[in-house]
Amino acid sequence: MLPVVQEDPARPDLRSLSLSELAALVERLGERPYRARQLQGWLHRKGVASLEAMTDLPAAFRQRLSAETRLSTLAIDAVQESSDATRKYRMRTQDGKLIESVYMPDQAGPESFDPEADEEEPGARVRRTLCVSTQVGCAMGCGFCMTATMGLLRNLTAGEICDQVYRVNEDLRRLGVRGERPLTNLVYMGMGEPLHNYDQVMRSLELLLSEDGANFSHRHITVSTSGLVPNIVRFGEETQVKLAVSLNATTDEQRSKLMPVDKKWNIAALLDAVRKFPSRQGRRVTFEYVLLRDVNDSDEDAERLASLLRGLPVKVNLIAYNENPGLGFGDPGAERVSAFRKALTARGITAMVRKNRGRDIAAACGQLAVEGGGSRH
Repeated sequence: MLPVVQEDPARPDLRSLSLSELAALVERLGERPYRARQLQGWLHRKGVASLEAMTDLPAAFRQRLSAETRLSTLAIDAVQESSDATRKYRMRTQDGKLIESVYMPDQAGPESFDPEADEEEPGARVRRTLCVSTQVGCAMGCGFCMTATMGLLRNLTAGEICDQVYRVNEDLRRLGVRGERPLTNLVYMGMGEPLHNYDQVMRSLELLLSEDGANFSHRHITVSTSGLVPNIVRFGEETQVKLAVSLNATTDEQRSKLMPVDKKWNIAALLDAVRKFPSRQGRRVTFEYVLLRDVNDSDEDAERLASLLRGLPVKVNLIAYNENPGLGFGDPGAERVSAFRKALTARGITAMVRKNRGRDIAAACGQLAVEGGGSRH
């Protein structure tokens, strides 16, 4: 195992710097301006793991970068592969924290992991989606989520969020998936609450969307939130990527037991923020609804959900609960999930059922990191 590295906050992390910040660094170091774009290409288009890999940069420049900056690169600590080709990665940060990323290959379509899959172009395009983490642990305390048992250890930097993409791309190329960037879609739905780490999440999006970097399309990135109301409209105004909101209940009494965030921003406040969310180029907010057996999966729940969402330009992504050991919640089963969807569509609500992935491995959010102890020191 690689040694734990204590990060020096006085030295900036290259992978977290914007192009303009790289340009300022290059100027300060006395290099020609074009070196900034070269650096960004190595960091975010090629996603290299070390300064030594930046072979067209002068050795003296790389030495100065090594002395005055740092390059936070994640290490793949463990991998589990499911029978459905889902791959779950446990990654270790340089200060020894453990996080997760989940890779899901799929055909584009309404049962894809991507909440907007049914709005994409038709055809048999293969979708290779990565679910990324934004925090080590989480402060939201959702009762059905294994990550919540860790508490919040720290935020991830923009560079660490991006590097999950680059380390998985590297692994997929090793496995024979072609292309400089095998991944096609990203969902910010892993460990942590993205809008609780707002600034670093927004910076990571800027880096991943850059034409000089990873060059993802905003149509192929979705960020999920448990309902941090003040940042929802702000997020919609500052980026064109898509938003998914975890609702998971139809009354505040029910939701506050499952999701403590409801005690601060209740369902009415959440729906009001969604009404104000800027809709660009047909972008719709997706409501995620995790179905928990005998908790929120009744016909009455479906009727209340349809009533809450009636008239909003949204759709519902139904998710059968992927059971976590020891948390006390169960999978409602395919028949109940299908009945719930039919009850919504009969009331005019667009709803789909997300295909459940990785059920034969520790694919529930946070499970693999918790099994690894959360961090290593």
